Formats: sequence, C-alpha cells, structure tokens
Amino acid sequence: MENNKDKVLEVKGLQTYFKTDSGVVKAVDGVSFDLYRGETLGIVGESGCGKSVTNLSIMKLIPSPPGKIVGGEVIFKGENIIALPEERLRSIRGNSISMIFQDPMTSLNPFLKISTQMVETIVLHQDMSKSEAKKKAIEMLTLVGIPAPEKRIDSYPHQFSGGMRQRVMIAMALSCNADVLIADEPTTALDVTIQAQILELIDELSKKLNTAVIMITHDLGVVAGMCDKVCVMYAGRIVEKALTEDLFGKPFHPYTSGLIQSVPRLDHATQEKLFSIEGQPPNLIDLPDCCPFHPRCHKAMDICRSKYPKLTEVEPGREVACWLYMDKGEDK
Repeated sequence: MENNKDKVLEVKGLQTYFKTDSGVVKAVDGVSFDLYRGETLGIVGESGCGKSVTNLSIMKLIPSPPGKIVGGEVIFKGENIIALPEERLRSIRGNSISMIFQDPMTSLNPFLKISTQMVETIVLHQDMSKSEAKKKAIEMLTLVGIPAPEKRIDSYPHQFSGGMRQRVMIAMALSCNADVLIADEPTTALDVTIQAQILELIDELSKKLNTAVIMITHDLGVVAGMCDKVCVMYAGRIVEKALTEDLFGKPFHPYTSGLIQSVPRLDHATQEKLFSIEGQPPNLIDLPDCCPFHPRCHKAMDICRSKYPKLTEVEPGREVACWLYMDKGEDK
C-alpha cells in the first residue's frame, strides 16, 4: 500500500503555537506523518495532547490570533496547504478534505433545514444545480442509513436524534467525494450502541469510496477495531508510530504501554484494580528541553530529565521517541 502513488497527505514538522498572557503554548510541536489512500490512521492520546489542533492545522482552521501555524508543511496533491491563499483553501475544505466534528448539534445550523445545509455544500463544491444537489444529498442520506431520506431531508437538526445528526454530518462530509476524511472524536456524545453503528458506518464508507481517514480519539478500543496505523501523541508531539497490531502486541513507549494497560479487559479478573498513569499531562507553556513524560514514567533515567529524545525508527515501520530505544552512548 505504502508507495508515493497512494500517498494522499504528507504532514512534515507541523508546529502550531498559541500566544497567551502567560506565555507561548506549543500545542503542536513538530508533528509528521503520512496518509495513504484507503487507509485509516488513528491519532490517540490524553485530552490536551494536541490531537484536535493537529487536524485543525491540516485544514488551516486555527483561530488567529491567538493561534498561528509557525512551521512545517501539509502537502496535499503536491500543494502545501499552509501556504495557500484563502480562496484556494475554500475549494479544498469540505471538498477534497472533509471533517466530522465532535458535536453534531453545534456543527449544524439549528435555524436551517438539513436540505439547505447539504445542498449549499454540494452546489459550492460540485458545480451542480440545486435540484441535482438535492438529489445527491438524498442519495448520501440513503447511503448513511437515514430512513425516509426524501422526507427527512427537509427536517431541522433538532428533529433528529444525536446518532442521526452524526449520520447527517458524515453524509455532508462525504457528499463531495473527499479524498481525506478527518473524524474528530465523532462518537463522544453518543451512547455505546450508536457509537458502534457510527464507527462501522465510517469504516464501510471509507472502504467503499476508498477514502483515507484520520480518526482522532482517546478510545483505544476504537483504534484497535478501525485503524491500520496509529500515532500516539503526548505534549504536542508524536511519541510512537506503528501498525495497529504491532502497537497493541508490543507497545514500546512507556506512555503507550500505560494507555493500553488503562483499558478494561474482558479476559482479566474483574477484581483487578484498573491501571492508571500517575500524575497529569504537563503545562505546554515553556516546556523544558527534556522528555515531558519523565515525571510520570517509572522507567525514567537521568538523560530523560535533560534532553528530549528524537522520534527514531527502531524497527521497519516503527518509530518511538524514548531514550530506552536509542543508542544512549552515541546520544550522550
């Protein structure tokens, strides 16, 4: 799969900072990854680690001020999105790269019918008449499993359940045949049964349309069931990259290991105390040049407190930023 012909997105050294009264927050600090057609990439980590900011940066949707993309490139079909003018960006957003946001109720305009919102998107990007666009919208609602779409398309968002609103968001995101679909915790506000249906729907549609998917989540169960590759983020940086089965089979970074151990397992005794990573994620303002995880790490060494480890390939297709897996003699 992984050849240049199939590569749809390339993120190189992305840096997004926020200026605050207390200092500069390095929300994303040197993130790099590749995305291939038909592939699902999971980005995981605790709240505040930079997952959502990374993907808002890909779409260049960072509010400025206080935020600013200060470095790096996002290469999509040979163009650096970061350097594009706003007019060109509008033709890419929602058309070639689409995003499903966390809460569909705040993403849909409560004063406009679903038909108005979907048709406007399709007309804008697909050069169709309103009647053609409405027909396409009905087809997409059918595809995502909305019952009686010919009638429901003229409903308002509040007339749909949470799960159905999320299906509408997916239909809108895919209505322009996007090459890349970014799903930012798309099941956060939904109950478990609906979560499973939405995730299965995204998986089916990505396979059917050969769409590349970036799945942002803190739920490792979602990652295990859906993703081909995983990037684990901590304090604005990627600390481990691997194929999903390799990551779960043998996590390298102590943070990754802690995340996996903190997930309840059905094959373990119910009396076991659930594992938790001690401490809190660091304040991202003026982080010292050392491993930010070392105060919470039971394997921390002296070098961890004085120098940040580079993200290094330790096995084919496996990268980790941890002094445990680096040539300590050479780096010292």
